[in-house]
Amino acid sequence: MKADLDDLNAFVAVTRAGGFREGARASGVSASGLSDAVRRLEAQLGVRLLNRTTRSVVPTDAGRSLLERLGPALNEVEAALDVVNVFRDRPAGTLRLNVPASAARLVLPQIVPQFLSAYPDIKLEIIGEESFVDVLAAGCDAGIRYDERLEQDMIAVPIGPRVQRFATAAAPSYLSRHGRPDHPRDLLQHACLRVRFPSGAMPPWEFERDGEVILVDPTGPLIVQAGATVDLAVDAAVTGAGIIFIFEEWIRAELDSGALAPILEPWWQSFSGPFLYYPGRRLVPAPLRAFVDFIKAK
Repeated sequence: MKADLDDLNAFVAVTRAGGFREGARASGVSASGLSDAVRRLEAQLGVRLLNRTTRSVVPTDAGRSLLERLGPALNEVEAALDVVNVFRDRPAGTLRLNVPASAARLVLPQIVPQFLSAYPDIKLEIIGEESFVDVLAAGCDAGIRYDERLEQDMIAVPIGPRVQRFATAAAPSYLSRHGRPDHPRDLLQHACLRVRFPSGAMPPWEFERDGEVILVDPTGPLIVQAGATVDLAVDAAVTGAGIIFIFEEWIRAELDSGALAPILEPWWQSFSGPFLYYPGRRLVPAPLRAFVDFIKAK
């Protein structure tokens, strides 16, 4: 059974975007064109691939099974076509990166503008996601994560700062009302602002001093999901709502201005910086190869 490649791409675009309108924005094809393509594909296969309502588009069991196999296959087709890029004067195409909010905020701003200037024929697409993903299945060329979350078969290239720290901080107004913790365990008696990952995990706060590691699991009035809503926790900390535990550079401006005061700084734990990762079992597309060379040069 043969299916048109454009129809298959349309199905993937709609499913990943969660709707025809959203898929149209991502793919550059009209929503009606995507709808016609998916309808043709369903008619040819003889099964419904998407359940459509006025508010959502959700893949059926058949649609999910097809997407799981189709995504990596289409990525391989794209990689095969990318071979001709070596005959161009400058690499061209789309580079899709899957990154957490911390990388989008703390790593990429120092890299992306210069990269786009150096490679004007490359289009960069950034997908924000906190959990570790199979980048090929997610329709991406590479991702950025920390080493403890990388699979063994991934190629990992250092990107961004090589040493980072988690900082604990609170507004001076909070400390004047509730006092300053002298030890990590004192945090159990304070209002703490927490971050929960999409998986539901809410990691304990980890501290280290002179080889002693302490984990604490404090409570408080606010829990935000990792990602864009972390800034809400920062704003709450600045107003005196509680103590925050976050990347030091995320709150660098607030620390420098005095809006937030550092707490337990001798206990702040250092850890290695993030990595760009991608599967080692496939041909590296020219846009990704250019990006890897660029960050290695930096």
